[in-house]
Amino acid sequence: MRFEDQRRLLVQELNTLGITDQNVLAAFGKVPRERFILPQYIEYAYRNQPLPIELAQTISQPLMIAIMLQYLELKKTDLVLEIGTGSGYQSALIAEIAGELCTVERLEPLSLKAQKVLKEQDYKNIHFRIGDGTSGWQKAFPPHKEFHKIIVSAAAREIPPRLKEQLADGGILVVPVGKGYAQILNRVVRRGGEFSVTEHGGCTFVPLISS
Repeated sequence: MRFEDQRRLLVQELNTLGITDQNVLAAFGKVPRERFILPQYIEYAYRNQPLPIELAQTISQPLMIAIMLQYLELKKTDLVLEIGTGSGYQSALIAEIAGELCTVERLEPLSLKAQKVLKEQDYKNIHFRIGDGTSGWQKAFPPHKEFHKIIVSAAAREIPPRLKEQLADGGILVVPVGKGYAQILNRVVRRGGEFSVTEHGGCTFVPLISS
């Protein structure tokens, strides 16, 4: 079966599993997941499961990515901060929907590979930083100070304070919180100086590491 057909079936599966945001579904229908995985896993590109990538990291399960993006309520006018570039697959999905994406990756080889793949696909609205994701977008270009939406693709022991500081008024932060396998997906909404936190089920991510 062609990758295009597999991609369409994945979108149908995500919709059946509760993903109703049409922007999110459209992005999954456009982005070629096969470009972001290791060659030995190419036949599993559109299975709804996580897959290994370099340096003991993973490309997340499509459903979990879709859930997080749906909770973000992405809009074309959004400036988004992503913590954990990883393979670049989620970055591409966000870039299809939002106006601008700033993405941070601690592991330089992963970031450089993701940059290459994303540039080959002609994404021009993504900016990259290699460094500690818990610090957010610091000492980086463009010099943005706050973001409409923030997504974290690794499990934090607590909601990172510096990311909360960089969340714009009215903005949404989605982050897995916990240690070991006891992780809960948290959604944070900022209203002035107040942060409203809701929990949205269990999840499993690699740990967010601060340097």
